Amino acid sequence: MKSITRKSFLSKSGKGLAGTALGGLAWSSLGRDRVLGANERIGVALIGCGGRGKLVIRHFIDQGAAIPYVCDLHEERLEEAAGLVAELQGRKPKKTKDMRNTFDSKDVDAVLICTPDHWHGPMSILACQTGKDVYVEKPHAHNIWESRKMVEAARKHNRILQVGTQNRSAPYNHAAREYVKSDELGEVHLVKVYNLKNSKTLQLGKTDPPPRGFNWDKWLGPAPKRPYHYNIFRSGWHHFWDFSGGDLADDGIHQLDLAMMLLGNPDLPAAVCCSGGRMHHRDDDSEVPDVQIATFNFDGLVMTLEATTYPRYMRKTTGTIRRKDEFPYWTQNATRVELYGSELMMTIGRHGGGWQVVTSGGKVVEQMYGRPADAPHVQDFLNCVKSRKSPNADIEIAHPSMTMIHMANIAHRVGNVKLRIEPGAERFIDSNEANQLLKRTYRKGYDLPERV
Repeated sequence: MKSITRKSFLSKSGKGLAGTALGGLAWSSLGRDRVLGANERIGVALIGCGGRGKLVIRHFIDQGAAIPYVCDLHEERLEEAAGLVAELQGRKPKKTKDMRNTFDSKDVDAVLICTPDHWHGPMSILACQTGKDVYVEKPHAHNIWESRKMVEAARKHNRILQVGTQNRSAPYNHAAREYVKSDELGEVHLVKVYNLKNSKTLQLGKTDPPPRGFNWDKWLGPAPKRPYHYNIFRSGWHHFWDFSGGDLADDGIHQLDLAMMLLGNPDLPAAVCCSGGRMHHRDDDSEVPDVQIATFNFDGLVMTLEATTYPRYMRKTTGTIRRKDEFPYWTQNATRVELYGSELMMTIGRHGGGWQVVTSGGKVVEQMYGRPADAPHVQDFLNCVKSRKSPNADIEIAHPSMTMIHMANIAHRVGNVKLRIEPGAERFIDSNEANQLLKRTYRKGYDLPERV
């Protein structure tokens, strides 16, 4: 893509950016040089007021943040979020459909981005450029090139950019990492990552006009134009490559990133292969696989990632287990990681599943219960906004895991093949077709610049 300047980018973006509008945003340095006192409350704007946004903003308020703004294109969601925030913090936030207002506000130190996935990268980059710190939900980028640009933007503009992969702030996961480092497992040459979930078919139905006052074109943003469908807006966008990387990116990223953390954050693998397709929900409108197996080849290690969206008996770790000293029934736990050492085997669950180490006959030799880390992850971010230290899920740490997810999807999309990865280049060897998918085509007016 032709390189354009930031000024050109912001000018072209005048026709809108995301679950908020970008329109005509001028460069602003408000808040860039502000130094927060130790006891001063951090102002965080919520951008994207769907279910996830309303859930995460609770943690920010609980951890002492002030919420001066809520932002969304959809009027009903905007009102619901504003009412919730007012109830929780005892003060009404300002409401806006235009994210420029959050970026230009002196009351906003950071933004929480909970929009649909295809807006995570562009919004994060723009927030960094306008002097705001960022907590962005996973998956943090729509494609590999975009993820790399997020790293560049955070470093160039000296911004804190935390990704919502909360496993990196869970004490039980850090303890598991120390156990792996101790070599008690022996040599680990095989790691299996699971995202074996259950979901329904997707039927789009007829097109209909968007709700009054809802700007569908701005919701689409960098994605190609298409007619409004209620079922796409509500959550069906997860099923289309224009907006998402399927459940591999939306949920499997949690487990894969946890596996990378346990292994000490290795570099990218030398090769990736993937097989799968739409095998169970064959006649619906989804583009993404409901069965998918990816294999990543590292030096001395093979990692697999198995994903489904159809078995009814597979379950995430339940809320009861997450709150108590219990372990899941691992065989039917949908979101686990298995590390096969030469001496012992470790099984670990995300978001509070805990971990167990076993030897022959299933004898448990070590274990630790777990708790979800949503609150500690938010607190880590807020602490780093003040201290300017790197957060637990800094964008540069999160980038390799996100890259692997996208590489697996690319290997599937170009024919369920094996692709060799060029060392240090984040691109494929001898596959022009695969390299075309490293970056999306950004719709005119929503371009991202080469220089961020």
